Parts: sequence; C-alpha cells; structure tokens
Amino acid sequence: MTVELRDIEIFLVLAEELHFGRVAERLHVSPARVSQAIKAQERRIGAQLFERTSRSVRMTEVGRQLRDDLRPVYAGLHESLERARMAARGVSGRLRIGMIPGNAHDLRLYWQTFRSRHPQWELSIRHAPFNDPFGGLRRGDIDVLVAWLPVREDDLTVGPVLLTDPRMLAVAVDHELATRTSVSVEMLADFQHTDAPQIPGYWADSFVPAQTPRGRTIERGPMVTTNDEIFTLVSAGDVVNVNPSHVTRYWGRPDILWLPFNDLGPLNFGLVWRTETENPAIRALAETVRHLGTLQL
Repeated sequence: MTVELRDIEIFLVLAEELHFGRVAERLHVSPARVSQAIKAQERRIGAQLFERTSRSVRMTEVGRQLRDDLRPVYAGLHESLERARMAARGVSGRLRIGMIPGNAHDLRLYWQTFRSRHPQWELSIRHAPFNDPFGGLRRGDIDVLVAWLPVREDDLTVGPVLLTDPRMLAVAVDHELATRTSVSVEMLADFQHTDAPQIPGYWADSFVPAQTPRGRTIERGPMVTTNDEIFTLVSAGDVVNVNPSHVTRYWGRPDILWLPFNDLGPLNFGLVWRTETENPAIRALAETVRHLGTLQL
C-alpha cells in the first residue's frame, strides 16, 4: 500500500484542526485536495478516520490510533530529511532561539557574530510566548530562550545577560496619567494591570512588582496571552501596562502613550536553556554574548 507523504501530513493536520477549510488554508491546498486525501486513506484502511457532519468533524477510534502511531514516525522522517538538507549545505546542526522580547533585530550583532564564527551551526530565531515562558524549552521546541530575569527553575540554566532595557508604562492617550512626563511605581496601585496564565509568580513580580514601596497592592486584571490583547485593553483605558522600552519602537500606536518610570529599574534579558540539553552550540552562543557584552537600550 503506497501512501504519499503529503497525504500523511494532511491527515495529521486535520487530526489537529478538525476543520477541512483550516487545513486547506494552513497547507495551501484546496479543500477538495484535503477531502480527496482523507477518502483515499479511508479506502486503503477500510474504515472511517473522521466522522463528518455539516457542523463538525470528529475523529473515530481508528483515526485516533492512526494519529498516535503516525505522529512520531512523521516527525522522525522530517527530522531525517532536514538533517540531510543541512548536511548538503555543510551544516551539522541547528540552534533554535525563542524570543520573548520582540526586538530580535536589535540583537542582530549577536546573531551575525555567531553565524560568522560557527558556520557549521544554523541559527533560527522564533517567537516565544510570554504566557508559557518555559514550555518551549521543556517540550524541545527551542534550544535557547531569551527571557527577562531572574529565572529560577531547577531544570534550567541561566546564561549571560545580552540586553538591558528600561521599563515604560503604556497608557491610553486620554488616560488621567497621559499629561505626566513620568510615573512612579506607587501610581501603579491606582490602576489595573494585565495578568497572564501559566507564569510563575516570582517571574511575574520581577516584571511588575506585586506591591508598591508603601505596601499597596498592584492589582492584576484581565488575563492576556498576546501583545495585541494588551494594547487593545490599554487603548480602551481599561488597564495600564508596564513594558520594556523597545516595545515603543516595534509596536508604536497613535492611541497609546509611553511614560518613563522615575523609580523602576530596567529589565535584564538573558539566555536560558535546559541544563540537560546543553551542547557545544549553546555554549558557543553564550560565549559569543559574553565576548560582545550586554546591549544597553
């Protein structure tokens, strides 16, 4: 029985999305191609893989078993093909960096220096969500995380600091603080701030203190998972939000003002990785950062 690799990919993505249209959009194929691939697989197997109605798509027991069996095989095949492609280019491995701050461009000197010194390792940079900061490392999706410090996790190693960035307060243009030229931590107790799920308490408090110097509670408000959600709430006047200063350049908006703090220090961002997965490429990146020093914004 011959099965095309593309058909396996279609099956696995449909098992994840449970929506033919989203699969077609995600894989850049037509919905008819998705339907054709699934029907062909069902004929080969002799059983339905999905139950379809006009309103929903659900996996059958046979479909779930096939999904569980195929996932590791498909992932391993992709990894083998990717290693072969890299070997053909003279590359022996890849170092994947996840960025919680959104200013990878500011850090290009580190990336360029690493690439010029170590052409045998490919460097890829991707976004890392702040609402699940260490999940990517623990799942093996990334090798190194750029995160604000401190990070106190038993299974993670903290490397050198590569970025120091002042903190700013985002407020709506018609907010009562908008006429000020600077703000203090004490003022944060008068307004709601955003919160995020799955963030360790100590890590959240290092970004925005839990209390003011006078002991007043800084209230955490709506849960958010993206910067777009944050800025929508800020622009509506529902919250104020502390941010590193680079956000003012990368997410500039006409409906938001950025106010400097007169008593809150900068954020330090450093390299973090799983201790048990440390390898020569990670050590080489850390050494590159130590050699170049910390970028001060």
